[in-house]
Formats: sequence, C-alpha cells, structure tokens
Amino acid sequence: MPFELEEYPVSLGVPLQRYLNYLKNERGYSQHTLASYTRTLCHLCKYLLENQINSWEHVKADDLKGWLMVFRKEQLKPSSIQAKISASKGLFKYLLQKQLVKNDPSELLMAPKAGRALPKNLAVDEMDVLLSFVPETTIEYRDKAMLELFYSSGLRLSELATLTIGNIDLAEKQVRVLGKGKKERVLPIGRMAIKALSDWLSVRIEFNKYQLDALFLSQLGNSISVRQIDQRLKHWAKQQGIHNIVHPHKLRHSFASHMLESSGDLRAVQELLGHENLSTTQIYTHLDYQHLASVYDSAHPRAKKKPNNK
Repeated sequence: MPFELEEYPVSLGVPLQRYLNYLKNERGYSQHTLASYTRTLCHLCKYLLENQINSWEHVKADDLKGWLMVFRKEQLKPSSIQAKISASKGLFKYLLQKQLVKNDPSELLMAPKAGRALPKNLAVDEMDVLLSFVPETTIEYRDKAMLELFYSSGLRLSELATLTIGNIDLAEKQVRVLGKGKKERVLPIGRMAIKALSDWLSVRIEFNKYQLDALFLSQLGNSISVRQIDQRLKHWAKQQGIHNIVHPHKLRHSFASHMLESSGDLRAVQELLGHENLSTTQIYTHLDYQHLASVYDSAHPRAKKKPNNK
C-alpha cells in the first residue's frame, strides 16, 4: 500500500510522511520493512478517520486498543499483532521526540502472548552435505562461492546480494558488510569460503558483460537478485538430497547456532550477526539444555566441580 499524502488530513498525513522518511533516510530501513510499516500505519490512519479522529494529538490509548481489536477479530497471529504494535510505538515515540504529541498513547500496549517459535537450522552434517558438491561450470562456481560465504560469515540475504568486489579481502580473509541501519561490520571468512571465492573470481569474467563491480553476477551479466539466490539455494538443497525446507535465513541461523554451540560466546555471535540487541541473538540462537548445562557447569564459579579432598 503506497502512502498517498493527499488521502489524509494534514494533521495526520504530514507527520506520518516525515516519520516514514526518517525510517528510510536516517534509520536505513529496507524497502520491505518500510512497506510493512506503511501498510500498518495507513490502516491506523483510516481507522482513526472512521472514528472521527483527525490528529495524532487526539489519539488515546483506548483508540489504539480498538484498532488492535480489529486484528484480533480477524484472528491474526500474536506475532503479526506484535508487528502492528511495534509500528505504532515507533511512530508515537518519534512524534513525542519531535514534540508533535504531548503523550504516548501506545506506551502500555501489549500483544497477546504466544509460544516463541524458534527458527529451525540445518545440522552440521546437513550443511556438510549441502556444500559438498564439486563445481564444474561457471554457474556452479558462483553458487559454491555464494553458499560457502553465506554459511561462513552468517550474512543476511540482502547483504550477500549487495556485496561488491571491493567488499572482499581474500588476503586478510575478511568481508566488509553494510547491514541494517547502514551499519558496517567486518567479518572473517573461513578457509573453505576463501577457496570457493578464489575459484569463482577466476571465472567471474565470463559473466561480467557490463563491467559491474557486484561480487555475484547472473548469467545475463547483471547483479544477482535475492530471488535468484533463494532459487539457487533451493536447487542445491534438492540436488544434494536435503529433505528439510532450506531458505537463505536458515543458513544464517545455522551459522549462528553452530557458532554458539561451539563457542558459548553469545556476545561474539551477536557482533558477527550484526544484532543491535542481545535479545535478538538469543531468539535466533537456541541451544539444547544439555549444552547450556555443560557450559554453566564449566564456567560458573559456584558450579564448577571441586577436586575430591581425601
């Protein structure tokens, strides 16, 4: 749903337009996230107008609860309702900071609780199988490099798709990534990914019809799209006999889970993933209880086993 300013009274439309511009230009939100926020907040505007409210200053907590009740009656998932709440909270926080409202009516909004669905990941053995193919064609060399780098550095799909030749430093074994909020981070590249990237770069010229600096190119010579990456990943999962549903984010989650299971260092994994909040990392990286217990027993001063004193 595109935002049409003229559809709304100035007192609603102009502040909303400024907020959306802020998310795009200052916070660096992706087009997908911006589209989601726009749909939600336009829906809120229309609900307010239907209830004779034409200014953000006049919105009360009960008005927002009534708006959310629409979604509850439609039996939206709690996670979807939480997304609506987050969008409204972000808007009113911005309006309060800009002194466009005196109070924040969204402050006490709460989503219905739901069991947290942990992301699934591929087992280490499954990752080994997925990445075990030996490339023979230019496309396969490209695919091998993409998948190895994906898993090696825990990249987001959008981060992988927008990499340039200049982002890769094979000598230093690192990749420079521009993540969410236009925040840059430098990540290590593993040995197998270095080999795959070197092989790809040696044949990349065959696809580089337009002298682009994009790291990964399509057969037509264009920068590879996120859709094409997803399709190639699914192709190789099927080709390699992986029965689980495999998508790009599953590789990122597998990277996070395997790193955390091996190291137990949540903060380091947070930095590698580019998460602003540690709580996000905790959601994406689940450990079985046995592993958590063993880490606790070996690390906590009052849990360590003491030698027997005879």
